[in-house]
Amino acid sequence: MYEINTWAWLSDLSRKYGKYINLSSVPSSEWDSIAYGFDAAWLMGVWERSPAGIAIANQNPGLLEDFRQALPDFRLDDNVGSPYCVRRYVVDQHLGGPEGLAVARSALSQRGMNLVLDWVPNHVAPDHPWVSECPEHFIQGSRDDIEKDPSSFMDVGGMVFARGRDPYFPAWPDVLQLNAFAPGLRQAAIETLSNIAQQCDGVRCDMAMLFLNPIFERTWGGRAGPRPATEYWTNVISTITEMHPGFLFIAEAYWDLEWELQQKGFDFCYDKRLYDRLEHSDAENIRLHLCADLAYQNKLLRFIENHDEPRAAATFSAAKLRTVELAIATLPGIKLFHEGQFEGRKIRLPVFLSRRPEEPVDEDLQQFSRKLMEITNRPVFREGEWSLCERIAWQDNVSFKNLVAWNWVKDEERYLVAVNFSDWPAQAQVLVSWTDLRDRTWQLMDALSGTTYERDGSAMSSLGLYVELGPWAYHLLQFVRMK
Repeated sequence: MYEINTWAWLSDLSRKYGKYINLSSVPSSEWDSIAYGFDAAWLMGVWERSPAGIAIANQNPGLLEDFRQALPDFRLDDNVGSPYCVRRYVVDQHLGGPEGLAVARSALSQRGMNLVLDWVPNHVAPDHPWVSECPEHFIQGSRDDIEKDPSSFMDVGGMVFARGRDPYFPAWPDVLQLNAFAPGLRQAAIETLSNIAQQCDGVRCDMAMLFLNPIFERTWGGRAGPRPATEYWTNVISTITEMHPGFLFIAEAYWDLEWELQQKGFDFCYDKRLYDRLEHSDAENIRLHLCADLAYQNKLLRFIENHDEPRAAATFSAAKLRTVELAIATLPGIKLFHEGQFEGRKIRLPVFLSRRPEEPVDEDLQQFSRKLMEITNRPVFREGEWSLCERIAWQDNVSFKNLVAWNWVKDEERYLVAVNFSDWPAQAQVLVSWTDLRDRTWQLMDALSGTTYERDGSAMSSLGLYVELGPWAYHLLQFVRMK
């Protein structure tokens, strides 16, 4: 899946072609350029943004400083509002409106790609129609609350509403908190999502774990009212998928709640734990993470950057960046890549901004990434069987713990991925899980470097494949039977 910051992307295209471009007028060559190896595009931020949210953001010194850090020539009109402060679930007219989205969806479909959009269950903008039409959908407060804690409550039209929040951080100043326990909210959400489902093939659900009953009750206590007998997500997902078979639900998820959200009906959940381990932890912790049940791993979404995280090129060294990108691309589950990741962009753009600064393209990284996408678009990486490989060490060799390996097989096509997740050389005997290696000679071709090796199948089957890798080095080895 390829995440596109829709507003900034269209601004780039408008500058490139010297004319205003929206979703209905994107040149075919631009759609072609994002179609290599992807099954879906996530057009992040297409919904109508909130004027009230923009005004609040423009009074926030911390946000304004972030804007100027990312965009040195920032002007107030560059702030078009947060895409997660939704005024209405209608495609913003500046981006082409619903008609423009339909054109974009058709262009993607012609290239074999599905369309994913956002859904924000936890909160809406202060000027969302529900605020005046259905105030019972929200967590409400009193005049006392707003006097004691104005950062957590807001007066809208003479009524006091709680601002949206994650229980571990201060409230978000530009949104109002929906009440997951409100009797009418689920039906209102289903109606909205049913409309969305007619315009795309799936939704990425922002901060999905906040609407689990135990989490919501812990966050809001008695303000939410009695806990419902059923879960919000169980009701909403089952109803929508019955109405729109095949429609996908993807959860932004944290706090080790991925499995629980999968049980509630989500098709895929963020694997933030893997991201954190790739950034901060060692190879053994990464390997242990990959020991999880395959049915669980197949429903994870793997990434090394997205709009919430720092740019990968600014986070990882050049050598490590290629290593972790290879790892993400060859693991089971959905692989999420972020627009600009392959080009080596380093500036993380606040989602409020309509444009971004120009950055030089890292042509070596771009070439590596495109080749990697071409290789991993093969059926073996999509429909094959994945398994984690055991490693064998020998006396005085502790470096084997820095090496992690896994393999893919589909019919006669098979690959072994071996990665050194460390700053030091690593060696190990890697036990490939295939049982038909014996009594044959195999050619091992590194699909990325082109280097080839010949190995005896019987030796590999009994002793394992000897692998030696320098710091942050890797193999993507295709096994071809020679005789």
